[in-house]
Amino acid sequence: MGKDDGRERLSGFLDKDTLFTGEIRFSSTLRIDGTFEGKIFSSSTLLIGETGRVKATIDVGHISINGQVEGTVKAKGKVEIFNKGRVSGTIITPKLMIEEGAFFEGECRMQDGRNPELPKASIALEDKHGNEEPRES
Repeated sequence: MGKDDGRERLSGFLDKDTLFTGEIRFSSTLRIDGTFEGKIFSSSTLLIGETGRVKATIDVGHISINGQVEGTVKAKGKVEIFNKGRVSGTIITPKLMIEEGAFFEGECRMQDGRNPELPKASIALEDKHGNEEPRES
């Protein structure tokens, strides 16, 4: 995430009166305060403002949600849902923060990158040598 005089550097901004449908790819940070439907891809940060309404498949590095999101949200770093945020769908991330007052309805899959191939019914246990062994739960 680029910094410029202590502030985040934006690649783009969709204002509250903007309606956009399609696919977005960006670097640095994108902020959506308008309405978007489609697909969003980036290794950087996506900010959904309070007036943002997004119905999409999202695959980003980090996402902060203050508006409404519907669809699949995948973040390599962290998903943050703040008190005015509303999310319906699937979240896939190693870190999830849901602030008091936020709304989340759907499925969450926590992935840390170490054992993404393990089935949902399995957990990883370390043996006495520190090696992980999958075990049925």
